[in-house]
Amino acid sequence: MTTSTTDAVRTAAEQLLDAARTGVPCAPVRTGLSDVSVATGYAVQSVITRAHLDAGRTTSGRKIGLTSPAVQAQLGVDQPDFGVLYADMACGQDTPIDIGRLLQPRIEAEIAFVLGTDLDTGDIGSGTARAAVAQVIPAFEIVDSRVAGWDITIVDTVADNASSGLYVLGDDRRELSGTDLRTVEMTLTGAGGEVLSSGNGAACLGDPISALVWLARTAREFGAPLRAGEVILSGALGPMVPVAPGDSFTATLTGLGEVRARFTGGAA
Repeated sequence: MTTSTTDAVRTAAEQLLDAARTGVPCAPVRTGLSDVSVATGYAVQSVITRAHLDAGRTTSGRKIGLTSPAVQAQLGVDQPDFGVLYADMACGQDTPIDIGRLLQPRIEAEIAFVLGTDLDTGDIGSGTARAAVAQVIPAFEIVDSRVAGWDITIVDTVADNASSGLYVLGDDRRELSGTDLRTVEMTLTGAGGEVLSSGNGAACLGDPISALVWLARTAREFGAPLRAGEVILSGALGPMVPVAPGDSFTATLTGLGEVRARFTGGAA
């Protein structure tokens, strides 16, 4: 990476950090980058991660994004992306979430994994990944973008920690055992019971376990393998839904349980 590229990466990172600090979304970072590759996006993300860790934040896991083939096609990529989960991003499902913590929030229902063992070997496959899962949990990811108007390409979202915001884990926690996650049906409803989004496990890279395998292999290549105790958000099971002040949501995942989230403001 040349000096000019390194400077541009640092400038992009500071741009996104400033947006998060001020609550004012910024222009797309791609406009200041001569190299708009996925690798450059991860270089920006790495600078931001180091800044957060230096400031005292601690990590709790990872999130996988771009697990939908349609979204991949829209952004011109052929693989998912990933971001870092921080411990202070976790929200209790029965505690109102301060919407002021977010800039442009959207919510999506996912299957979360808690790892019981490390995934750091060189031969990670479906069987290895399944054996490493200690718990399967219905989850919400509240995605967010520091980029104004969600005007993002692949380099923008990767740089912006895969457009992460907050997350909620449900109280229903099960062992994976022989469960076929491809057949899990998801229904996301609003406060009045209206269906806002629906989908299934197969919408997540064909199988959420496939998403976990991809992440484990990729994280190992990046020198930061998945560790026991980490929370893994495996990717959306259906379309994401905009979040407004006072909104409440419930997602039901067949065979796994439900997860709830509500936000401050409005009449709710």
